[in-house]
Amino acid sequence: MPIYEYAPCSGDCRVCKGSFTLNRPLSAPPLEKCPLCRKPVQKLLSSFSTPNLLKPLSVSKAKNAGFSVFHKVGKGEYERQ
Repeated sequence: MPIYEYAPCSGDCRVCKGSFTLNRPLSAPPLEKCPLCRKPVQKLLSSFSTPNLLKPLSVSKAKNAGFSVFHKVGKGEYERQ
């Protein structure tokens, strides 16, 4: 279920602290009012998580994972390592 971020359309609110996040199914209708203070809200653009690879996969780890590793020997020619 995606997490959506919302903020009030005008000013801050003491009840909802200015912005909030909700877990909502994709099939849910768009949220127009804050569930706590009932003021109009707008959906914020959020960042998303992507896996970060800190270093490239080594040849031995790639082979252990079942991948074929090739080495370039000439123009358009490769041989299996």
